Amino acid sequence: MGEHGEFGFPASQIGIRRRARSSIAVIGNPNSGKSTLFNRLTGLRQTTGNYPGVTVEKHVGVADLGTSAVELIDLPGIYCLSGESADEQIAVDVLLGRVPDMPAPAGLLVVVDSTHMYQGLYLLEQLLELRLPTMVALTMSDVALAAGLSVDLPALQARLGGIPVCEVSATSGHGMEELRQALASLSSTAPPAYPQSWPELSRGAEILSGRTGGGLARIDVIQGLLHPGSDPDRVLCDALGEEAVRSSRDELFGSAPPQAVEARTRYRWVQGVLAQAQFHTPLLARMNARLVRWINRPWPATLGFFAVMVLMFQAVFSWATPLMDVIDVAASGLGQWVTLRFGDGVASSFVADGVIAGVGSVIVFLPQILILFLFIIVLEDSGYLARAAFLMDRLMRSVGLSGQSVIPMLSSFACAVPAIMATRVIPDRRDRIATILAAPFMTCSARLPIYALLIAAFVPNQAVGWFNLQGLVLFGLYLLGIAGGLVTARLLKSSALKGPKPQFMLALPEFRWPNLQTVAIKLMDRARIFLKRAGTVIFAVAVVVWALAYFPRLDAPALPAERAPVAAAQASAPAADQQAANQLAQSWLGRAGRSLEPLFTPLGWDWRVASAVIAGFPAREVVVAVMGTIYAVGSNADEASLASRLRAATWPDGRLIFTLPMALGMMVFYALCLQCAATVATIRRETNSWRWPLFAWTYMTVVAYLAALMVYQLGTFLVP
Repeated sequence: MGEHGEFGFPASQIGIRRRARSSIAVIGNPNSGKSTLFNRLTGLRQTTGNYPGVTVEKHVGVADLGTSAVELIDLPGIYCLSGESADEQIAVDVLLGRVPDMPAPAGLLVVVDSTHMYQGLYLLEQLLELRLPTMVALTMSDVALAAGLSVDLPALQARLGGIPVCEVSATSGHGMEELRQALASLSSTAPPAYPQSWPELSRGAEILSGRTGGGLARIDVIQGLLHPGSDPDRVLCDALGEEAVRSSRDELFGSAPPQAVEARTRYRWVQGVLAQAQFHTPLLARMNARLVRWINRPWPATLGFFAVMVLMFQAVFSWATPLMDVIDVAASGLGQWVTLRFGDGVASSFVADGVIAGVGSVIVFLPQILILFLFIIVLEDSGYLARAAFLMDRLMRSVGLSGQSVIPMLSSFACAVPAIMATRVIPDRRDRIATILAAPFMTCSARLPIYALLIAAFVPNQAVGWFNLQGLVLFGLYLLGIAGGLVTARLLKSSALKGPKPQFMLALPEFRWPNLQTVAIKLMDRARIFLKRAGTVIFAVAVVVWALAYFPRLDAPALPAERAPVAAAQASAPAADQQAANQLAQSWLGRAGRSLEPLFTPLGWDWRVASAVIAGFPAREVVVAVMGTIYAVGSNADEASLASRLRAATWPDGRLIFTLPMALGMMVFYALCLQCAATVATIRRETNSWRWPLFAWTYMTVVAYLAALMVYQLGTFLVP
């Protein structure tokens, strides 16, 4: 094992890791406080990976129980064992031991929200069919108490067949010591008896399992009976015959759908348990219920939602600026130091312009990503995010999606990479892919430098009523991106991804205070994932772009005079900047721009603009720097000097290149195109196929090209 233990942790912590022999699955409803409890038990002693063959994240941690330790697996939240989304299906597969190279857990820690015991107990009764050592953690006990709810633990434990029940609050730490003691002895606890809610199903499955000679476990028989047409059903029919299975179903369910009978039977039992074990304090319950009902009304909910969104985006674009400036200055200063220290050779240029600039182009956006995820994590843990998804469900249904697509699309306003990753909560694969392909249309922060440069240079700074024309153009570009995403989702859901209307079931959680430790752990995890998945891709492509712009050097054979790279308007540029422009013009990147110039001439672009577009593929934010070099003002030039050079740039016949129609067309192009290698790579990862990222890149590029062509040609016709 070298310097690491059996779970991949540093050797300094090997004492704890080696004692962790049993594996306990932490399972519960979504928003039940499951992950908060997992983080409280494991702290930083956890790792994140992916389950084999899928993109669902796997969270495993070690809980130190004093004299021993146990490995905990934090499974995605589910409401029942008939999983639909990728997250739900992997949770069920782990519980049933269907994941390759991963044995079934030795025990279960079932997390039940004290404020929503109705749904939690239903899942618990299904889990008891697994006949694994099981215990229950009643979370959010402090929230339940504030809402006027109390639980009679001895009565509840008796109704659950004697399995251990602990009342905890992961945010305050109440009950955690009792929970650790119960976890320490869980492996030696006898498996629970048949669930009391439906013993007939349990006994019938036991009999059928015996008829297979032990070839099918009892839980597999139950899954086959409850889900006609499924893989477990086909296996069961092969083992017993279709007639025997049909007869058993008729005896258990009659003519009703099996899952409907199960729901009625188990929920009837849950109602009886709650009547005996849960009590209400009438006054507090009424006051909290009235407040929640008022917040959930359409007008207060809508106003509150937009207020929260304005605050979140203001924070993303404003709070992050000082940190981004610090990172930018540090990366620029480090690059300049390397150049001054080691000269202008190939090695120093590779380090300064390739490595440092490549890594810096990724890290500079990390503050925005962290601020965005900080808001999302806090909103999710507080219970507000579920309400936002529910509120926007009607609008999203008009384009064939559901409220579950709202949050990923909102996240795209900061960066499409984490937004695409956030689509994992969408159960239907068609809806998820449609959301993934719509998300890149949202105006991410990387487009803003381009918008700011072109709007300031070519859109008049004048008032239009109460508004500023430049601000209206920027707002219009945001609306254009939103419209592009929604129209794309509608087209896909009406054609290639056509399917049944999405179902959106959601249990609104109670409002609660987020746990700071959990927020910090999730935030660090998101930062690591972003840097690893997005940073490596952008870094690699940035180095390639550096090589294309650096080679061949200027001492190579000169270009013909009639193809001189620099317009007459640039003749007065400083010698160093002129040298940089000439170098880029005859580089492989410049030559590629020249070869593509005929393709972009209908848009009003010359070879220099085409070169900037090519160089901007790994990340849009490099376009301004590349244009600064191309137009002989240096990559660190301020926007004013670059804008003046753009306004003065001409074609060989003296016509201006950057006219208002051309600038508007270029902004429309960037509003609609998919010019981001990290986004393409993330789509590939999340869809497990190159088909969708290639389709997305081609589709968005064609749409952007046609839209820019229409804007330029129509604008030139109207404004000669």
